[in-house]
Amino acid sequence: MAGNKPFNKPQTETRERDPQLAGLKVPPHSIEAEQSVLGGLMLDNERWDDVAERVVADDFYTRPHRHIFTEMARLQESGSPIDLITLAESLERQGQLDSVGGFAYLAELSKNTPSAANISAYADIVRERAVVREMISVANEIAEAGFDPQGRTSEDLLDLAESRVFKIAESRANKDEGPKNIADVLRCHRRPYRTAVPAAP
Repeated sequence: MAGNKPFNKPQTETRERDPQLAGLKVPPHSIEAEQSVLGGLMLDNERWDDVAERVVADDFYTRPHRHIFTEMARLQESGSPIDLITLAESLERQGQLDSVGGFAYLAELSKNTPSAANISAYADIVRERAVVREMISVANEIAEAGFDPQGRTSEDLLDLAESRVFKIAESRANKDEGPKNIADVLRCHRRPYRTAVPAAP
């Protein structure tokens, strides 16, 4: 998909050139699924409810995609259509059109999405990856607390871990089950490593 190039290619080349960056881990995400959700909404506004019950703006990995989805929500709430022209003009009024890639990128999203038929499945992928990223963040927090307990007992740390994980589950209670194997995610943090979050293009 042509829409992937602005995101994926530069990251790959940078990681290959810099051995230190090559050893960093990038949080799970799917640029393709995010692009397909946004492009699908421009093609078929009637699918908004299907998407909105699955994802929120913060579920999108890149900052441009978060801005685009937020602006789509604003258009939807105002009763305006969501299409290439209205979205571009709305982003321009907010001073964010250039930061999301300009009119050209919005056009690319629409052009490279053949239909909105599978938009629910794409939204599920976006949400799934977002949940896993939340779990990784919580696991890192728990690991840091373990290395620097600041007087907390092991029972205190277990309570902390339980409350943080429960908070993720609670926030997703009105959605599908999501990832089940949180133990696998927590287990991978027994070995300390750095997590790199590339700047959104």
